[in-house]
Amino acid sequence: MPVEKSAGAVIFRKEKGIIKYLLLHYPSSSKAPRNYWDLPKGHIEKGEKELETVKREVEEETGLKDLRFIEGFKEWIQYFFKFKGKTVFKIVIFYLAETKTKKVRTSFEHIGYKWLPYEEALAKLTFKNAKEILKKANNFLDKYD
Repeated sequence: MPVEKSAGAVIFRKEKGIIKYLLLHYPSSSKAPRNYWDLPKGHIEKGEKELETVKREVEEETGLKDLRFIEGFKEWIQYFFKFKGKTVFKIVIFYLAETKTKKVRTSFEHIGYKWLPYEEALAKLTFKNAKEILKKANNFLDKYD
């Protein structure tokens, strides 16, 4: 069975004392039959370290370059999906990062984005595993501050 490994980030910024999380709107594709809301992530390329992947993917997908990674947060999810008739096992490692930048420039891979407070972001995310990562990140930030 093919295995894919990706890395991504829960990205947040503070606006008037409120933490807002960045969600990306993905179109339907061969991997996902309907459009969906998710966190920024992408494939780890050969020879790349996880944080290098996160920085590259976030910049490619959002234009954000000013990420400040929050030490101590590293979570992962795993799931299966079908692609070209094959079942693929996917592992995604997530980090937590703050940005000061509000304006996002999405790539061709997306159809939009939103900065949302925790409860709204949790409701907007499509997949249960992404919701779990967001919950862990939000709990971590509550203890971190």
